[in-house]
Amino acid sequence: MLNLTQMAGCVGQQTVRGERLSRGYWQRTLPHFQKEDLGAYSRGFVSSSYKEGLSPTEFFFHSMGGREGLVDTAVRTSRSGYMQRRLVSALEDLKLTEGGSVRNTAGTIVQFLYGEDGVDPTRSVQGKALNLDDLFTEVLGDEADKLLKLETKDVGEDYGTREKDEMEFEEEEEALESEDYETDYGG
Repeated sequence: MLNLTQMAGCVGQQTVRGERLSRGYWQRTLPHFQKEDLGAYSRGFVSSSYKEGLSPTEFFFHSMGGREGLVDTAVRTSRSGYMQRRLVSALEDLKLTEGGSVRNTAGTIVQFLYGEDGVDPTRSVQGKALNLDDLFTEVLGDEADKLLKLETKDVGEDYGTREKDEMEFEEEEEALESEDYETDYGG
C-alpha cells in the first residue's frame, strides 16, 4: 500500500536518524531555502509522486533517506555475520552422542539431553515433538494405513553390503585376469 501511495499520491516526509531533516547548511537544510525556514518543504517533505517526478531538492532529500537505509542494512548485516561467526566458533567442538547427550571433544558432558528436552527442532511444531504417523493419518484420513503400509514396512536393500560384495567380486576378477596374463605371456 505504501508503494502505491508513493507512486500515485506523494512520497511523503523523508527522515534521517528518525527525525525530519535539519542538518545541512547554517540555519537551513539546503542553500535553496531562506535562512531559518522551518516549512515542510525545507525540512524534507516530498509532495510529488513518482509518477509526476521529483524536483531536484525533493530528489536530494529522498536520496538522503535512502542512503541511511542502505548504510543501516549494511551495518546490520555485518553485525549479524560477526555474531554468527562467534557463535559457530564457540560451538564448533560440540557433538551429539547416540545417548542424546551433548559433549565436547574431550568427552565432557555439556548437556545431559540435547536442547534440555531432547526434541529435534527440525521435527517439532512449536517446541513439541511431531509424530509423523499421526500427521499422515490426519492428512490422508482412513486411507492412511493402506497408503503408508504401516504394518508391512519395507526395510529395503542394504546398499553398503552390496557395494562391498561388488568390490570383492571385482578384486577377484582382476586377480584372475592377472593370472591369465602371466600364464599366457610368461610373466
